[in-house]
Amino acid sequence: MTNNHTPELKQRLAKNWASVQSEIAEASVKASRNPDSVQVIGVTKYVDAVTTHALYQAGCHHLGENRPQLLWQKAEAFGEYQVDPANLHWHMIGHLQRNKVRRTVKLGAMIHSVDSPRLLAAIAEEATAQGKVVDVLLEANISGEEAKTGMDRETLLAIIDELPYPNVRIRGLMAMAGWGTGAEAARKQFAAARALRDELKDRSGLTLDDLSMGMSGDFESAIAEGSTMVRIGTRLFEGILPAK
Repeated sequence: MTNNHTPELKQRLAKNWASVQSEIAEASVKASRNPDSVQVIGVTKYVDAVTTHALYQAGCHHLGENRPQLLWQKAEAFGEYQVDPANLHWHMIGHLQRNKVRRTVKLGAMIHSVDSPRLLAAIAEEATAQGKVVDVLLEANISGEEAKTGMDRETLLAIIDELPYPNVRIRGLMAMAGWGTGAEAARKQFAAARALRDELKDRSGLTLDDLSMGMSGDFESAIAEGSTMVRIGTRLFEGILPAK
C-alpha cells in the first residue's frame, strides 16, 4: 500500500493528538488521577486506512472500530505498512454479531462490546477453538434506554456467577451515557457504572480493572468517575473531517 500521508495531514493529526493528550491529562489531574491511568482509544470509523495509519504514526497506538468488517479491512491494510505488532492494539467497540466472532478473535482485538451471555459464550467457544485468550469488557446499559445495547445488572450478575469462561479474560465494563445527556447527568451514569463494576468485582473476585467510558463529548465526566479507557473519535479528526 502506498503511503499517501500529506505533510498537512500528518501535522494536523499530530496537533490533534497532542491536544487530546493534554486535555486527558488535565482531566486526570483534576480528578486526582495519574494521566497514565487513562488510555485513549482512537475511534477511526470516520476515516480510511491511510488516515488511520497517519494517526498511528502521530502516536495513537490503540485503535477502535465500531464495525467488524472495517476492523478486519484496516488490520489487513496495516499488514502492508512497517508497523511493529507489539505497538499496535485493535479494539472492537461496536456491536458484534456472533457470525463475525471468528475473524475478530483471530485478529486478537480486545472486544469492548460483549452485550449478551450468548455473545460471550460464542467468544469463549471460538477462543478455545483457536487456542487464543481474548480480553473482553462486558457492556452495561447504564442509561436504561431500550435503544442502547448492553446488559442490565441482573444479567451481568448472572454472567459473573457462571464464571469461568474458557479462554476469555473479563477485564471490566464498557458503558455509554444516554443520548443528549448533560455533563452532570453523564457523570451520575458513569458513577453508576463504576459502582456496578465494584459490585461485580466483589462478587467474582476478579480484578476488573478497566472501565471503558467516555467519548469526545463527555470524557472529562468519565475520567472523574474512574474511566481507564476513553473512546475518542471526532476530536482527533478536527480540521480533517467535513464540518457538520
